[in-house]
Amino acid sequence: MDFIGKSIIVTGGASGIGKAVATGIVEGGGHAIIVDLNKEAAEAVKEELGKDKVSVYKVNLADSKEIRTVFGQIVKDFDQIHGLINNAGIVSTVPFDEVTQQEWDKVIAINLTGVYTAISTIYPSMKKNGYGRIVNVASVAAKRGGGLLGTSAYAASKAGVIGLTKAVAREGASYGVACNGVCPSLTLTPMTANMGEEKLNRILATIPLARGANPKEIANVILFYVSDLASFVTGEISDVDGGVTMDG
Repeated sequence: MDFIGKSIIVTGGASGIGKAVATGIVEGGGHAIIVDLNKEAAEAVKEELGKDKVSVYKVNLADSKEIRTVFGQIVKDFDQIHGLINNAGIVSTVPFDEVTQQEWDKVIAINLTGVYTAISTIYPSMKKNGYGRIVNVASVAAKRGGGLLGTSAYAASKAGVIGLTKAVAREGASYGVACNGVCPSLTLTPMTANMGEEKLNRILATIPLARGANPKEIANVILFYVSDLASFVTGEISDVDGGVTMDG
Protein backbone atom coordinates (compact mmCIF):
# COMPACT_ATOMS: atom_id res chain seq x y z
CA MET A 1 0.00 0.00 0.00
CA ASP A 2 1.18 3.46 -0.89
CA PHE A 3 1.83 5.86 1.99
CA ILE A 4 4.37 8.07 0.24
CA GLY A 5 4.18 11.59 1.60
CA LYS A 6 1.79 10.55 4.38
CA SER A 7 2.32 11.17 8.11
CA ILE A 8 0.29 8.74 10.21
CA ILE A 9 -0.07 8.53 13.99
CA VAL A 10 -0.15 5.07 15.61
CA THR A 11 -0.98 4.86 19.31
CA GLY A 12 0.55 1.85 21.02
CA GLY A 13 2.96 1.58 18.12
CA ALA A 14 5.84 0.19 20.15
CA SER A 15 4.65 -3.43 20.13
CA GLY A 16 2.05 -5.93 18.93
CA ILE A 17 -0.52 -4.77 16.39
CA GLY A 18 0.69 -1.16 16.59
CA LYS A 19 4.25 -2.10 15.69
CA ALA A 20 2.99 -4.16 12.74
CA VAL A 21 0.99 -1.12 11.57
CA ALA A 22 3.96 1.23 11.94
CA THR A 23 6.08 -1.24 9.96
CA GLY A 24 3.49 -1.32 7.16
CA ILE A 25 3.37 2.47 7.00
CA VAL A 26 7.15 2.70 6.66
CA GLU A 27 7.25 -0.13 4.11
CA GLY A 28 4.68 1.84 2.09
CA GLY A 29 6.92 4.91 2.06
CA GLY A 30 5.14 6.82 4.81
CA HIS A 31 6.22 8.38 8.09
CA ALA A 32 5.00 6.61 11.24
CA ILE A 33 4.39 8.75 14.31
CA ILE A 34 4.47 6.34 17.25
CA VAL A 35 2.67 7.51 20.37
CA ASP A 36 3.27 5.17 23.30
CA LEU A 37 3.67 5.18 27.06
CA ASN A 38 6.79 3.01 26.68
CA LYS A 39 9.11 5.49 25.00
CA GLU A 40 12.12 3.19 25.27
CA ALA A 41 10.36 0.44 23.28
CA ALA A 42 9.11 3.02 20.78
CA GLU A 43 12.65 4.31 20.28
CA ALA A 44 13.79 0.73 19.61
CA VAL A 45 11.17 0.47 16.85
CA LYS A 46 12.44 3.76 15.46
CA GLU A 47 15.97 2.36 15.35
CA GLU A 48 14.69 -0.77 13.64
CA LEU A 49 12.57 0.95 10.98
CA GLY A 50 14.78 3.99 10.35
CA LYS A 51 15.30 7.21 12.29
CA ASP A 52 14.13 9.37 9.40
CA LYS A 53 10.97 7.29 8.90
CA VAL A 54 9.62 7.25 12.44
CA SER A 55 8.93 9.87 15.11
CA VAL A 56 8.25 9.03 18.75
CA TYR A 57 6.12 10.79 21.36
CA LYS A 58 5.41 9.63 24.90
CA VAL A 59 1.87 9.96 26.23
CA ASN A 60 -0.28 8.53 28.99
CA LEU A 61 -3.61 7.78 27.31
CA ALA A 62 -5.38 7.84 30.68
CA ASP A 63 -4.60 11.56 30.95
CA SER A 64 -6.78 13.68 28.64
CA LYS A 65 -4.83 16.86 29.35
CA GLU A 66 -1.56 15.17 28.41
CA ILE A 67 -3.12 13.73 25.23
CA ARG A 68 -4.24 17.20 24.13
CA THR A 69 -0.80 18.66 24.86
CA VAL A 70 1.16 15.95 23.05
CA PHE A 71 -1.20 15.58 20.08
CA GLY A 72 -1.39 19.36 19.77
CA GLN A 73 2.41 19.39 19.53
CA ILE A 74 2.31 16.69 16.83
CA VAL A 75 -0.05 18.86 14.75
CA LYS A 76 2.45 21.73 15.09
CA ASP A 77 5.44 19.52 14.24
CA PHE A 78 4.03 18.18 10.95
CA ASP A 79 2.69 19.99 7.91
CA GLN A 80 -0.28 17.62 7.80
CA ILE A 81 -1.50 14.58 9.69
CA HIS A 82 -3.00 12.22 7.11
CA GLY A 83 -3.98 9.35 9.38
CA LEU A 84 -4.68 8.48 13.00
CA ILE A 85 -4.79 4.88 14.21
CA ASN A 86 -6.13 4.47 17.73
CA ASN A 87 -4.68 1.10 18.61
CA ALA A 88 -3.50 1.43 22.23
CA GLY A 89 -5.67 0.00 24.99
CA ILE A 90 -5.86 -2.20 28.04
CA VAL A 91 -7.82 -5.37 28.71
CA SER A 92 -10.02 -6.06 31.74
CA THR A 93 -10.93 -9.67 32.59
CA VAL A 94 -12.67 -9.08 35.94
CA PRO A 95 -16.13 -10.69 36.30
CA PHE A 96 -18.91 -8.09 36.34
CA ASP A 97 -19.77 -8.50 40.02
CA GLU A 98 -16.11 -7.88 40.89
CA VAL A 99 -15.62 -4.77 38.72
CA THR A 100 -14.76 -1.88 41.02
CA GLN A 101 -15.46 1.75 40.17
CA GLN A 102 -11.70 2.23 39.89
CA GLU A 103 -11.38 -0.63 37.37
CA TRP A 104 -14.32 0.68 35.33
CA ASP A 105 -13.01 4.26 35.29
CA LYS A 106 -9.50 3.17 34.28
CA VAL A 107 -10.68 1.01 31.36
CA ILE A 108 -13.12 3.63 30.05
CA ALA A 109 -10.51 6.39 30.45
CA ILE A 110 -7.90 4.64 28.31
CA ASN A 111 -9.99 2.65 25.83
CA LEU A 112 -12.77 5.14 25.11
CA THR A 113 -12.06 8.61 26.50
CA GLY A 114 -8.45 8.40 25.27
CA VAL A 115 -9.68 7.58 21.75
CA TYR A 116 -12.19 10.45 21.83
CA THR A 117 -9.54 12.90 23.06
CA ALA A 118 -7.00 11.85 20.42
CA ILE A 119 -9.55 12.20 17.62
CA SER A 120 -10.93 15.50 18.84
CA THR A 121 -7.43 17.00 19.02
CA ILE A 122 -6.48 15.90 15.49
CA TYR A 123 -9.90 16.28 13.81
CA PRO A 124 -9.84 20.10 13.31
CA SER A 125 -6.56 19.84 11.39
CA MET A 126 -7.92 17.05 9.17
CA LYS A 127 -11.12 19.01 8.57
CA LYS A 128 -9.12 22.10 7.63
CA ASN A 129 -7.01 20.10 5.17
CA GLY A 130 -10.03 18.33 3.72
CA TYR A 131 -8.45 14.93 4.27
CA GLY A 132 -8.14 12.40 7.08
CA ARG A 133 -8.17 8.67 7.66
CA ILE A 134 -9.02 7.55 11.20
CA VAL A 135 -9.00 3.88 12.21
CA ASN A 136 -10.11 2.78 15.67
CA VAL A 137 -9.25 -0.66 17.02
CA ALA A 138 -12.29 -2.01 18.87
CA SER A 139 -12.75 -5.71 19.66
CA VAL A 140 -14.90 -8.76 19.06
CA ALA A 141 -15.79 -8.28 22.76
CA ALA A 142 -17.78 -5.17 21.81
CA LYS A 143 -20.17 -7.27 19.73
CA ARG A 144 -20.28 -10.35 21.95
CA GLY A 145 -20.39 -8.65 25.34
CA GLY A 146 -16.98 -10.04 26.23
CA GLY A 147 -16.49 -13.76 26.53
CA LEU A 148 -13.07 -14.24 24.94
CA LEU A 149 -10.48 -12.11 26.73
CA GLY A 150 -12.18 -8.95 27.97
CA THR A 151 -15.28 -8.88 30.14
CA SER A 152 -17.87 -6.18 30.94
CA ALA A 153 -15.74 -3.04 31.36
CA TYR A 154 -13.62 -3.91 28.34
CA ALA A 155 -16.64 -4.84 26.19
CA ALA A 156 -18.42 -1.60 27.12
CA SER A 157 -15.37 0.52 26.34
CA LYS A 158 -14.92 -1.08 22.93
CA ALA A 159 -18.65 -0.88 22.13
CA GLY A 160 -18.30 2.83 22.84
CA VAL A 161 -15.44 2.98 20.35
CA ILE A 162 -17.71 1.48 17.67
CA GLY A 163 -20.41 4.09 18.32
CA LEU A 164 -17.84 6.88 18.29
CA THR A 165 -16.37 5.55 15.03
CA LYS A 166 -19.73 5.72 13.27
CA ALA A 167 -20.51 9.19 14.64
CA VAL A 168 -17.17 10.63 13.51
CA ALA A 169 -17.61 8.95 10.10
CA ARG A 170 -21.05 10.51 9.70
CA GLU A 171 -19.95 14.02 10.68
CA GLY A 172 -16.55 13.91 9.01
CA ALA A 173 -17.68 12.60 5.60
CA SER A 174 -18.45 15.99 4.07
CA TYR A 175 -14.99 17.24 5.09
CA GLY A 176 -13.03 14.35 3.57
CA VAL A 177 -12.46 12.69 6.94
CA ALA A 178 -13.16 8.95 6.97
CA CYS A 179 -13.40 6.88 10.15
CA ASN A 180 -13.50 3.09 10.29
CA GLY A 181 -13.10 0.42 12.95
CA VAL A 182 -11.49 -2.99 13.23
CA CYS A 183 -12.57 -5.71 15.67
CA PRO A 184 -9.85 -8.31 16.31
CA SER A 185 -10.26 -11.48 18.34
CA LEU A 186 -7.31 -13.24 19.98
CA THR A 187 -4.08 -11.77 18.63
CA LEU A 188 -0.67 -13.15 19.55
CA THR A 189 0.88 -10.10 21.18
CA PRO A 190 2.80 -9.46 24.41
CA MET A 191 -0.54 -8.53 26.04
CA THR A 192 -1.92 -12.05 25.47
CA ALA A 193 1.31 -14.04 25.82
CA ASN A 194 0.95 -15.13 29.44
CA MET A 195 -2.69 -16.17 29.74
CA GLY A 196 -1.98 -19.86 30.36
CA GLU A 197 -2.64 -22.92 28.22
CA GLU A 198 -6.09 -23.73 29.64
CA LYS A 199 -7.50 -20.27 28.96
CA LEU A 200 -5.83 -20.16 25.55
CA ASN A 201 -7.42 -23.45 24.54
CA ARG A 202 -10.84 -22.25 25.74
CA ILE A 203 -10.56 -19.18 23.54
CA LEU A 204 -9.26 -21.12 20.53
CA ALA A 205 -12.27 -23.43 20.77
CA THR A 206 -14.53 -20.45 19.97
CA ILE A 207 -12.57 -19.41 16.86
CA PRO A 208 -13.53 -21.28 13.65
CA LEU A 209 -10.02 -20.85 12.23
CA ALA A 210 -8.77 -22.44 15.49
CA ARG A 211 -5.81 -20.12 16.03
CA GLY A 212 -4.86 -16.65 17.15
CA ALA A 213 -4.00 -13.93 14.68
CA ASN A 214 -0.52 -12.76 13.86
CA PRO A 215 -0.38 -8.98 14.54
CA LYS A 216 0.35 -8.41 10.85
CA GLU A 217 -2.98 -10.02 9.92
CA ILE A 218 -4.84 -7.39 11.94
CA ALA A 219 -2.50 -4.65 10.71
CA ASN A 220 -3.26 -5.48 7.07
CA VAL A 221 -6.91 -4.46 7.50
CA ILE A 222 -6.00 -1.35 9.49
CA LEU A 223 -3.53 -0.33 6.78
CA PHE A 224 -6.19 -0.80 4.12
CA TYR A 225 -8.53 1.59 5.92
CA VAL A 226 -5.85 4.23 6.43
CA SER A 227 -4.83 4.01 2.77
CA ASP A 228 -6.50 5.53 -0.27
CA LEU A 229 -7.56 2.03 -1.37
CA ALA A 230 -10.46 2.57 1.05
CA SER A 231 -11.42 5.92 -0.50
CA PHE A 232 -15.14 5.05 -0.64
CA VAL A 233 -15.39 3.42 2.78
CA THR A 234 -16.36 5.14 6.03
CA GLY A 235 -18.27 4.11 9.13
CA GLU A 236 -17.43 0.46 8.52
CA ILE A 237 -16.63 -1.92 11.38
CA SER A 238 -14.65 -4.93 10.17
CA ASP A 239 -14.38 -8.18 12.08
CA VAL A 240 -10.87 -9.60 11.82
CA ASP A 241 -11.56 -12.44 14.19
CA GLY A 242 -11.04 -15.80 12.50
CA GLY A 243 -14.78 -16.25 11.98
CA VAL A 244 -16.00 -15.65 15.54
CA THR A 245 -18.68 -13.08 14.70
CA MET A 246 -19.83 -13.76 11.12
CA ASP A 247 -22.44 -11.01 11.23
CA GLY A 248 -24.32 -9.70 8.21
